[in-house]
Amino acid sequence: MNRIHVTHDNNSSKGVGFTGLLQLAFIILKLCGVIKWSWWAVLIPTWISLGLIVVLVVCALIFMKD
Repeated sequence: MNRIHVTHDNNSSKGVGFTGLLQLAFIILKLCGVIKWSWWAVLIPTWISLGLIVVLVVCALIFMKD
């Protein structure tokens, strides 16, 4: 009887990164009334992350086209 040994590659990142922690801190500070920023400003780490993803996708599409 042959046994198949399956290993899982655990190279994926687990947990919250720097921008996630910064985002969480801004939200907590906003909800506690420590900062009086607008929600647009509080969510800046999310906007930066989304912007970088969009730029990377656009660059990938441009380079894949050639």
